[in-house]
Amino acid sequence: MRLKEEQIRGLAEKVYSDLVADGLITPSGERSEVVAGIVRAISQNFAAEQQLERDAEKLLDETMAAMGSGAAGIDRRRMLKMVKDKLAKERNIVL
Repeated sequence: MRLKEEQIRGLAEKVYSDLVADGLITPSGERSEVVAGIVRAISQNFAAEQQLERDAEKLLDETMAAMGSGAAGIDRRRMLKMVKDKLAKERNIVL
């Protein structure tokens, strides 16, 4: 999933507001600094997820090529999900 910068910023503002309103955090810095940190965290998560997607596609392509004609009956979409889930677990990425 790819969000625009303004969408990520809006999401970060909402996360900040909800955490403060629910009393889950007591910010010690300026709101803008905390929101900027949340924006960075969200952006890094999306980047990691995109890299995971690329790596899963590549690994699946290599595996299916190695299987040759034996890969004909495999559901690519299902297999891709399995590969992504395995890589996500190995990399401690929550999808």
